[in-house]
Amino acid sequence: MIEHGEMTALGLPPGGWVALSMIVVIAIILWKKVPAAIAASLDKKIAGIRTQLDEASRLRAEAEALKAEYESKASAAAGEAASIVSHAYAEAAAIVDKAKADAETLIARRGKMAEDKIAAAERGAVAELRAKAASAAAAAAAQIIGEKLDAGSDKALVDRTIASLGQRPN
Repeated sequence: MIEHGEMTALGLPPGGWVALSMIVVIAIILWKKVPAAIAASLDKKIAGIRTQLDEASRLRAEAEALKAEYESKASAAAGEAASIVSHAYAEAAAIVDKAKADAETLIARRGKMAEDKIAAAERGAVAELRAKAASAAAAAAAQIIGEKLDAGSDKALVDRTIASLGQRPN
């Protein structure tokens, strides 16, 4: 078996080179003041975050004030809406009552008009019936007179009528 030895460069094994390179990188970082730059950058970010937190607190306070204002306005609007609704119900009830009264008045007036029309129709029917009865009686009388009276009986009737005219007191 052949044994292989570990490779070295300039007498340093690979782990030594890694350690040496890390020391060089850390030395450069310290020499260029990178930790101070990182700290300054972080301080700047912290200041920006503090400013944002202060702004957020101020905005929250404003939002709470607006919320309280709008809640008071909403409660006032709810009260006003309730008042409007109750007023509307009262007006609706008044309108319904007036409509009922108007309907009753209209029904009474229309009933009276119907009764008047019926009475007028009855009077017209009675008058028409009387006219027809009188016309029928006159036609019947004319027919009977025409059948029963002749020229001789007409002369006697006229003579009696003339004689009776002279006897009437004026």
